[in-house]
Amino acid sequence: MISMATTPEIPGFKPTRPDNGDAVVMERRTQKIQPPQLYQVVLLNDDYTPMEFVVLVIQEFFNKDRETATAIMLKIHLDGRGVCGVFSRDVAATKVDQVSAAAAKAGHPLQCVSEPVEP
Repeated sequence: MISMATTPEIPGFKPTRPDNGDAVVMERRTQKIQPPQLYQVVLLNDDYTPMEFVVLVIQEFFNKDRETATAIMLKIHLDGRGVCGVFSRDVAATKVDQVSAAAAKAGHPLQCVSEPVEP
């Protein structure tokens, strides 16, 4: 009975045979992977949410100091929107949920959204 040995399939390796044909040498191939898509969390301006509440939300959920949180709040107030942070998709979605829940609990109509960052 004659049996043939098969070359194992290993991702990332390409089998090659040396000159004598008896052994198999595995060569490593580099794999190119894309970094994960990032999302920015954006707070939107409204006419009812107090500025101090927005500053507190930015400090609590985005770990910004008071000075940075105030600068972001002013950008939101003047431009209508402001980026509070850039995260992976799941973290951004969690931040949006946390901010929305805190605003609803406090009785404010503060809107928070996440959107993909353009490469």
